[in-house]
Amino acid sequence: MSDASAHFEAFFSLHHGLPRQSPGSDATTRRLLALAGPQPPRPRVLDLGCGPGRAALLLAAEAGAEVTAVDLHEPFLDELREAARSRGLGDRIRTVRADMADLTGPDFPDGSFDLVWAEGSAYVIGFDTALRDWQRLLAPGGSLVMTECVWTTDAPTDAARAFWERHGSLRPVTANTAAAVAGGYHVLGSLVQPESDWDEYYVPLAGRMGTADPSAPGMAWALASTREELAMRREHGAEYGYAGYVLRPADPRWPVRPETAADRGAVHAVNAAAFPTSREARLVDALRDDPEAWLPGLAYVAEAPDGSVAAYALLTRCRVGDTPALALAPVATSPAHQRQGAGRAVVRAVLDAARLRGEPLVLVLGHPDYYPEFGFVPASRFGIRPGFEVPDEAMMALVLDDSVPVPRGMIQYPVAFGV
Repeated sequence: MSDASAHFEAFFSLHHGLPRQSPGSDATTRRLLALAGPQPPRPRVLDLGCGPGRAALLLAAEAGAEVTAVDLHEPFLDELREAARSRGLGDRIRTVRADMADLTGPDFPDGSFDLVWAEGSAYVIGFDTALRDWQRLLAPGGSLVMTECVWTTDAPTDAARAFWERHGSLRPVTANTAAAVAGGYHVLGSLVQPESDWDEYYVPLAGRMGTADPSAPGMAWALASTREELAMRREHGAEYGYAGYVLRPADPRWPVRPETAADRGAVHAVNAAAFPTSREARLVDALRDDPEAWLPGLAYVAEAPDGSVAAYALLTRCRVGDTPALALAPVATSPAHQRQGAGRAVVRAVLDAARLRGEPLVLVLGHPDYYPEFGFVPASRFGIRPGFEVPDEAMMALVLDDSVPVPRGMIQYPVAFGV
């Protein structure tokens, strides 16, 4: 047996029977599923690099999913099939031995999955490659869910850089977010996984190391590599982590872009037509003249097929107490294009732009049956309140960066809002 083959066998021998093959938890899987939004009654899930199938089992049991679980290592698939049978989920989980870098053939037709799921596995082919190659697998309205190792500091040490350069290229959360948007996705949500997710992976792994036979072929190498990885986490764990991303392909019917000066007349007309009065149209004009409120690059339009402005969404600076936040208002769709997805497209685009700027919090006063689709929840959950009377469910907040503490207090709108 060659050294490479011995190392391969020893590595997988060390990992057999462990509940996870990367940092994660059932709680994180549930959070990612919630960020993906409502699913069909029996969502079709493709779990890529499923390992022993912890996520596949949860998705089948709790989301009622029909899961196609893919891995190259047959012993992991054996573990998953046995676990599925023992839990009464054998009819919900189908295993396929395949390479996630070569998803061809009848098991992987275009547009056939409501969720493409990859916890801790996309690194095998690279985050950007996964974005590009897996998009075709999604059904209309489907979502891509991935977790990826990321830098959590702007200045990682030389030791941490040297370690990860041997194992793959890490980027910050915002760089992966930018890659997703550039790749034609909207970001439904992202999160940095808690330290406890690492414990769920490393604690069982460390226990397994204590029972491994170091004289077995390749095992000395596997043990040394694992000790180095565990030491790196102990000494440099504040510099990197795992992050989850929930992504949805942009609606190709509605190209979106930042507004330009040439759009101002059309933007005014769309806002005037979309509302009973011209108040919102005048509000946009007034906000443009307020340098404390206006943020260049956070006013977006969606284009109709003829290139005209079909929909508009604006984010301006507000505050919660003394802490900066963003106010989403107005959102307007031309009557000729309403209820066709243009408004949703432009809202998702402007929220993506806010994420890329590093903005942590967006507030909206709007319809409680519409904005939760984008992840908004009642602002009162965070102790945020407006300075005027509105139904609690209509004043909503969206946390874009859960690593930043959410402020509490009263919302201070720009003067142009008149509140």
